[in-house]
Amino acid sequence: MSVLRIGNASGFYGDRFAAWREMLDGGELDVLTGDYLAELTMLILGRDRMRDPSLGYAKTFLRQAEGVLGAALERGVTLVTNAGGLNPAALADAIRSLGDRLGLQVRVGYVEGDAIQRPDALTTNAYLGAFGIAACLDAGADVVVTGRVTDASLAVGPAIARFGWTRDDLDALAGATVAGHLIECGAQVTGGNFSFFTELPDGGHRPGFPIAELHADGSSVLTKHAGTGGAVTVETVTAQLLYEVGGPDYLGPDVVTRLDTVRLEQEGPDRVRVSGVRGTPPPDTLKVGVNNLGGFRNSMTFVLCGLDIPAKAALVRAQIEESVGTEGLEFTLARTDHPDTGDTEAASALLHVHLRDGDKSRAGRAFSAAAVELALASYPGCTLTTLPGDATPYGVFTADAIAQDAVEHVAVLPSGERVPIPPPTVTSGLEGTLVQHEASTGGPSLHATRRGPLGELVGARSGDKGGDANLGVWARTDATWPWLRDWLTVERLAELLPETASLTVERYELPNLRAVNFVIRGLLGQGVAASTRFDPQAKALGELLRSRVVDLPTEAPA
Repeated sequence: MSVLRIGNASGFYGDRFAAWREMLDGGELDVLTGDYLAELTMLILGRDRMRDPSLGYAKTFLRQAEGVLGAALERGVTLVTNAGGLNPAALADAIRSLGDRLGLQVRVGYVEGDAIQRPDALTTNAYLGAFGIAACLDAGADVVVTGRVTDASLAVGPAIARFGWTRDDLDALAGATVAGHLIECGAQVTGGNFSFFTELPDGGHRPGFPIAELHADGSSVLTKHAGTGGAVTVETVTAQLLYEVGGPDYLGPDVVTRLDTVRLEQEGPDRVRVSGVRGTPPPDTLKVGVNNLGGFRNSMTFVLCGLDIPAKAALVRAQIEESVGTEGLEFTLARTDHPDTGDTEAASALLHVHLRDGDKSRAGRAFSAAAVELALASYPGCTLTTLPGDATPYGVFTADAIAQDAVEHVAVLPSGERVPIPPPTVTSGLEGTLVQHEASTGGPSLHATRRGPLGELVGARSGDKGGDANLGVWARTDATWPWLRDWLTVERLAELLPETASLTVERYELPNLRAVNFVIRGLLGQGVAASTRFDPQAKALGELLRSRVVDLPTEAPA
């Protein structure tokens, strides 16, 4: 009872199908979670539900459960997942039916109340907390299904049920929130998408999925099953801790977690202790994610080879605009070409042409056919990468807020009893990110320097939150941290990543992690589903920054 072992087998809708079986068979667990929901996923599930009102949940989980439900029941492992999406009741019914078909007696609870009715939106969902999950577990559920809860709640809920925490146990809730955040993205904390993947024991080939060993005080040890790939180190944990966060105050429905209090310590091979986390009362509002259909989109890409690349691009632009008009058109010239090469691909640039419009016919064949019609009537060497295609719908994500007491958070127990989950009685009144921290200096470096890629000394992890992006950067050593802290300012970031220069950029310091975190407002426009950016979720932004050649301090080893 002193340690709660929570594993995670899914970080997104489409993650490794076999992970549920691998985690159950790999070693001892008390709880196995699966995170399926992202902003884009809610849009996908919303479109599913439009076609069939009985859908709206992650169907993949049901297929995965068929292969593991019996083993989980036999071994006493509880399954907790947000795969319920927009229709947790329907998924709960489907799991009961699956149990009947397999000859298993399975007690299923589910959490609802996140859905908010807005006639002008495709989906509107509040991010609920963990106490509904805990209520289902307290009632003996073998499987708990939720709709839109915070990702970390999948781990916090079982911890509340095991240790009997109340809403007053803020530090413990905050510690569990950190543990939940660390395992929510699956293999990202065990070496997936890691800046220094070449240093991993298996070179990053097949990282195992994570486990958080939670204690009654909210501290935890991050680990993985023995014999699985990847690694759990202070750096792999730091990378995930910096993923998709803002300032030091990590706002959640049950607690505000102070990320600047997190302490990481390598306890042993593939074991990182997470401790010292402090929490304060939660905001009096919940985050609300709103998805709308924004219209239709289509894209065509021209290959421009050899000389006169800008002039060739200008000709295509003029011709396309003359054919379909200028509204909704976007042109991006990617200078992937190299001079004086004998290889056609290496000598070519790519002109991406995007069109977004509320009129499907204009964005569809009218646009793509106009591009193809230029094949024999445009620049020399004209070619495209695809045949003409029809337009596809795209979504727009926006974030809103709603009072905690305006949402009917309900736990539906295995018995069918509906238990209301009251909102917190003590809140902080916070409605957004707290005051940012800027570097204390930022003047000319006093270090002797050498030229080299920034990534020789730092790691990075980046991601998306609606139309914003976050970029976390950490120093690999204590000796390098003062230099990084003083050197990497908002102004320096704009020099290294020019696309951020015109945007609002917030910068936060996390000294315990030797890290700075940037929140870049509006980089992704209307969100991943609408973005025409080459890297629409900003997943590669950190690696782009690490590739920039800068003046590095000579006393810092690579």
